[in-house]
Amino acid sequence: MQVTFLGTSSGVPTRGRNVSSVALRLPQRSELWLFDCGEATQHQFLRSELRVSQLSRIFITHMHGDHVLGLPGLLASLGMAGSCGGMDLYGPDPLRDYLEGVLRTTSTRIAYPLRTHRVKQAASSGELLFDDGEFSVRVAPLTHRIPAFAYRVDQKKRPGHFDVAQAQALGIAPGPIYAELKAGRTITLEDGRIINGASLCGPERRGCSLVYCTDTVFCEAAVELARGADLLIHEATFCHGEQELAYQRQHSTSTMAAQTALEAGVRQLALTHLSPRYMPGNQTTPDDLLAEAQAIFPNCLLAKDFLSLEIASGS
Repeated sequence: MQVTFLGTSSGVPTRGRNVSSVALRLPQRSELWLFDCGEATQHQFLRSELRVSQLSRIFITHMHGDHVLGLPGLLASLGMAGSCGGMDLYGPDPLRDYLEGVLRTTSTRIAYPLRTHRVKQAASSGELLFDDGEFSVRVAPLTHRIPAFAYRVDQKKRPGHFDVAQAQALGIAPGPIYAELKAGRTITLEDGRIINGASLCGPERRGCSLVYCTDTVFCEAAVELARGADLLIHEATFCHGEQELAYQRQHSTSTMAAQTALEAGVRQLALTHLSPRYMPGNQTTPDDLLAEAQAIFPNCLLAKDFLSLEIASGS
């Protein structure tokens, strides 16, 4: 899986950072998922190597403007391009009414199927929000001024590496049959031999996992959702010295994000949703927030717009 940050500022955009949005490219598919869609997200797509036409699912954490104001414009542009076969939207209860109101009052017609899914029930019950047999999505409630949710994407276990040399030694010619064997299926050759594909594959490989967690003050629900994840993307709106302000506004400090990563046992932490007050040149800078987090959780990086990360599983 590949993650690309399209917006890493909190509240308002800056010259170097747009507001919240993260794109996830799924492996072996021409498919993108989007997490949050702040103002001008479609412009960020145009400045990146991503193709907005590959979007199939959008997950919204909460209804604050810096996370949703870019959504109506993006959906409208997809409609005018005529290349969208349908879109699934996931988010808080007001998401559907918000979109219907904006689209109606601006006389914007969406010609493709637009399906909205409320996530509150799945968040409270712990049931899967989505599962297509290859990827699953879970959701958990966060602690913010309005209802907010974190999302976790898990890739299912994959077959082990296929031993081409062993297959050829058995006299199995390359072709469509290799796909069956790679999937671990049992096939019958023309000469009557029965071959178990699993015998030609190595041990099953664990899939990758990603957790997207913003906006929230430190909470146990985020820790539980992120347990053992390969990558945790977590907001770090404030520096450690402003934790009183963080509690007032229900946001995280750099050290809260690091503590979440440490307690959850994740492999890597990416800090995002940085307050514009920490722009380079100010008394406290993003590098200071990174240093605070790394003192608690060393395998931590600072997200920036258009940064792309390859997520690899721990096994």
